[in-house]
Amino acid sequence: MKDTPNDIDRASDADVDATAPPAADDAAELRKERDNLHDRLLRQAAEFDNYRKRIDRERKETSEYAAVEFVKDLLPVIDDFERALQIEAPGAESYRQGLEIIHRALMDTLRKRGVTAVDSVGTDFDPHIHQAVAYEDAPERRDGEVIEEFARGYRLGDRLLRPAMVKVAKA
Repeated sequence: MKDTPNDIDRASDADVDATAPPAADDAAELRKERDNLHDRLLRQAAEFDNYRKRIDRERKETSEYAAVEFVKDLLPVIDDFERALQIEAPGAESYRQGLEIIHRALMDTLRKRGVTAVDSVGTDFDPHIHQAVAYEDAPERRDGEVIEEFARGYRLGDRLLRPAMVKVAKA
């Protein structure tokens, strides 16, 4: 059987019609794949951002922990300096001046790093920042007033490093 020109035209029209729907399907499939890849990219970017934030937070916490432990190790040295400065010994004035300079420099350095002393004497006893080691009858003082400090308390920012060891008045 021989193809006539009309048969050829009909065959080409059929070929075009047969390829049209698959091209539309391919475009829709490509759009769907593109959307999936875009969604995956957004998720990966969000996961990476969360990872970066977590690592930054952990690095900061590790740094703060190291600073806290270092300052806690220094507190007994500061206590010793303060006890040495309270001693009155004849002929030791030049040593005392040297100790005062070193103590002042140490305290300035700690202040720059956010370490502050807890104010105690004359304040009301607060179990969150004070450790009562003695009570004394003191009718001239308010009940619960801190009347003496045995060891100074310290904070690093808002974090309590060591409570102040105090004597509290009982009215």
